[in-house]
Amino acid sequence: MNLNKQLLTCILCIISLGLFAQEKTKPITLFTNVQVFDGTSDKLIKADVLVEGNLIKQISKEPLMVMQTDNVSIIDGGGKTLMPGLTDAHTHIMWTDDIENLIYGAPEGWSGTLAAVNAGEMLQRGFTTIRDNGGPAFGLKKAIDENIIPGPRILPAGAFISQTSGHGDYDQRMFYLSPHFTGQIDKAYIRGWTIIADGVPEVQKASRDVLRSGATHLKIFGSGSITGAHDPIDVTEYTYEELKAIADETKKWGTYAAIHAYSDEGIQNAIKAGIKSIEHGLFASEETMKMMKENDVWLSTQFFAFSLTPEEAGMKGEAVQKYLTAQEGAKKGYENAKKYGVKMSFGTDILGSLELHRMQNSEFTARSKYFTPYEILKQATSQNAELFELSGERHPYKEGKLGVIEEGAYADILLVNGNPLEDISLLAAPDKNLSLIMKDGVIYKNSL
Repeated sequence: MNLNKQLLTCILCIISLGLFAQEKTKPITLFTNVQVFDGTSDKLIKADVLVEGNLIKQISKEPLMVMQTDNVSIIDGGGKTLMPGLTDAHTHIMWTDDIENLIYGAPEGWSGTLAAVNAGEMLQRGFTTIRDNGGPAFGLKKAIDENIIPGPRILPAGAFISQTSGHGDYDQRMFYLSPHFTGQIDKAYIRGWTIIADGVPEVQKASRDVLRSGATHLKIFGSGSITGAHDPIDVTEYTYEELKAIADETKKWGTYAAIHAYSDEGIQNAIKAGIKSIEHGLFASEETMKMMKENDVWLSTQFFAFSLTPEEAGMKGEAVQKYLTAQEGAKKGYENAKKYGVKMSFGTDILGSLELHRMQNSEFTARSKYFTPYEILKQATSQNAELFELSGERHPYKEGKLGVIEEGAYADILLVNGNPLEDISLLAAPDKNLSLIMKDGVIYKNSL
């Protein structure tokens, strides 16, 4: 009996030692000879940065020493800038083709295949976290999180919530097996793109449906659009009562809603209803910009997307004139947002094809007409991370902080050839100027 106890004790000791050894063998990476942009400061600091596992363990202005073993890598940064991985607060990673083809024409698997390619390329462009603002991205997120394919972290909104004739009402055939949300069999619903919901009870059910699917936040269509099949850009969609019902549902889940809104009336309705992120917002009046500032509402607008010709932006048919109308309001919208100090995220909203997605980093130079390099860098790192925190308990990445270089933050790290605080255009050419890309402590590119 005593012998059995001794054997059991030995076995437990061996198991404990094994677990201890596993804990001790987390991969370690030490970055030396780097200038650090921490995501918040407008100054670079010379420091060593130690990564253990998937988190930043230590930052020191004095040289750090580590024992060289098989699981330790020491990287001499050669004086390059070490900064947080880039983030994009308005992407549609699944939207890699004409939307009507993705929903109604393409075979099963087409969207996911293109999106997997898009995810890997997005990571190679330096984007380590994105807020996906609508689309069936849950499977892609799972594949990335489980290290099956490379890609950025994804905070998904899931299916768009749209009224009948709204931006999410994509079917130009005007044919549905059921005209109602309850029991709806529109392919846009089946494939996870859109829920059409009208009236307070339906939008409540739609919100709950999307939230139970794993959404980190909700995406509402609250005004006309450029690419919609049935909605002129000047139209205001959803009533205040409907918007408030959606916002109230998100509060119950400890998260928030973002809204596609161009019209001033639509933006004001959203602010009053408790929606916290305005997407686009180009036609907001000065009064409305003040309301956004006073109510701590984010403006998630895009600069590069409205700097192209309609042809360059992939616009066709009726979308051409709507795109030109949006361009006309863009400059004033940007100026008013800066004038009133509205919280600004960094997002691109580039969609429609892989070729267009590959222009994602052009957003950095497009913003330089309105913001300093420091302001843009902060928007694309720590400021976006602050917006992502509005997801609260629905935030899927809570082990560390995002968008910063600090102890305890996720090891999402870039090495840049040059100083982006002086020349933001460096980030517009990631192939040339990003010499190292690390996400979650794993190196995905190293051309040092």
